Amino acid sequence: MAGLSHGTSPAPRAAIAILVTVALLGAAWAVLGEGAYLWVKAAHIIAVIAWMAGMLYLPRLFIYHCGAPPGSPQSETFKVMEQRLLTVIINPAMVLTWVLGLWLAWQGGFFIAGWLHAKLALVLALSGVHGFFSVSVRRFGADANHVSQRAWRMWNEVPTVLLIGIVLLVVLKPF
Repeated sequence: MAGLSHGTSPAPRAAIAILVTVALLGAAWAVLGEGAYLWVKAAHIIAVIAWMAGMLYLPRLFIYHCGAPPGSPQSETFKVMEQRLLTVIINPAMVLTWVLGLWLAWQGGFFIAGWLHAKLALVLALSGVHGFFSVSVRRFGADANHVSQRAWRMWNEVPTVLLIGIVLLVVLKPF
């Protein structure tokens, strides 16, 4: 997996992504004024879709990876796929989802709404699952996975359950 080095650690790349996003938000607000809200909302939805696509696919890769003997060509291919999915799609999409979502909540004055508090709790839980998946990518990369194929099948459903709760809260705003 030596070919996966990007030259910088994930923290500086995440900081750069956040700064670029904040700068673009500021520019959009300066140019579009109130009209920026809908553009940012669209970007947030796109980021959520990308994040969820990765969060639904990564544990499926883990399930298949469990069946590959460590050190085999198939296992090495899964390592590359998992690492790239995490660093190229899932991590940036999560950062954008958070930054854009918090900006939308601030602009919309939703921080006092109970439904948003519940949604944020579910998004925090989803972020925790993301963190567990990130650690698992490193463990698979070191041939040190300790989670069974059956357990990965269960973990594969967790992002879906959280997503259902998040969408219901956003659409229905029950409290």
